[in-house]
Amino acid sequence: MKRMKIPKRYVIVLLTFICTNVCYIERVGFSIAYTVAADAINVNQANKGLILSMFYYGYVLSQIPGGWAAQRLGGRRVLLLSFLLWSLICGLIPLDPNRVVILVLSRLFVGVAQGFIFPAIHTVLAQWVPPQERSRSVSLTTSGMYLGAAGGMLFFPSLVKHMGPQYVFFVEAVLGVAWSVIWLKFSSEPPRTDLPKVAMPKVASREKIKALAGGVVAPRTVKIPWRKIIFSLPVWAIVVNNFTFHYALYVIMNWLPTYFELALKLSLQDMGSSKMLPYFNMFIFSNIGGVVADHLITKRILSVTKTRKLLNTIGFVVAAVALMALPSFGTPSGTVICSSVSLGFLALGRAGFAVNHMDVAPKFAGIVMGVSNTAGTLAGIVGVGLTGNILEAAKASNMDLTSSETWKTVFFVPAYLCIFSSVIFLIFSTGEKIFE
Repeated sequence: MKRMKIPKRYVIVLLTFICTNVCYIERVGFSIAYTVAADAINVNQANKGLILSMFYYGYVLSQIPGGWAAQRLGGRRVLLLSFLLWSLICGLIPLDPNRVVILVLSRLFVGVAQGFIFPAIHTVLAQWVPPQERSRSVSLTTSGMYLGAAGGMLFFPSLVKHMGPQYVFFVEAVLGVAWSVIWLKFSSEPPRTDLPKVAMPKVASREKIKALAGGVVAPRTVKIPWRKIIFSLPVWAIVVNNFTFHYALYVIMNWLPTYFELALKLSLQDMGSSKMLPYFNMFIFSNIGGVVADHLITKRILSVTKTRKLLNTIGFVVAAVALMALPSFGTPSGTVICSSVSLGFLALGRAGFAVNHMDVAPKFAGIVMGVSNTAGTLAGIVGVGLTGNILEAAKASNMDLTSSETWKTVFFVPAYLCIFSSVIFLIFSTGEKIFE
């Protein structure tokens, strides 16, 4: 019997899904391991916020260079090099909260290395994936982030409890190297033609084939239209929503463990599988959003523009309501439900803004993603650091950090940003190609 041949683009999408999975295992793992190690020596909340946010300082530096490098050198090569670099750092750096300089530099360089990953992924997907598969392909790829976060939340607290925080770094390094080997073996450069390797009807005209394929990046020698990108209102609509999405995600990812321990008197080790539900919910809703978006577009129920706006608005508005409700419950179950709803619907919203890079600029998707993700990374710097300062200011004002009321500002800020961003996307976004 002949072996069934899996289309190459499916292999590429699966590998990028695993890629984002491993990246977020690393991020969640560090947050958990460092929080335990820092709490053991009574590091204050502002200093914890500084260390936790250093990753994003490095990450923001390499977003636009990552898009440029992927455009010029190829996304496959950039992904491999960035993965090997951050894996090596994780494997060699000791986790000691007293060695602040080493921790700051290591998190900075891990951030720089991982900053190349998502622009490179979008370049690769733009080369391989045709328009009618974009929403679900991008949604599946990015849902790896949430499954990785869920797995990290489930597995790492027990690992830290029984083996110690340092073992988290070892596991992350092994996973990173393993993915690099798999990527090197099973991935390949895109075809050197005007079309990706997508099966097309034999009777299709050349124009129809180009329209269906569509996911082609510009040749590496083409001049990048930086001015048009920077001054494009649809691009800024993507940028604003990327900022808000990551502000909410990073604040919850980095500070929800502290909220559970201080306000709810519950450690992650004692929560069982419920601690992974918010991120598992993101995995489910991200893929639902991708499938729904592609269905609405391919069946011509809605235009690309209306589809992106609809899913983005639903996702961000519902997430805002859940974030504002979160501190009102004051119970572990209520917190898990609200954080699951907020993160789940934010992930649904990615079928709006996060796929829009390839709608408006299919030939420069990595570049636009780099610009957009720069804003998303700034959200990590601002959100994680600001939250630490908000809590320290509350403590200085003799407010009780063990009261959920004190945490309202922490969750209300991203909620208001969600509402604002959804309005911006409704007004300025488009699903039409604006960069040739």
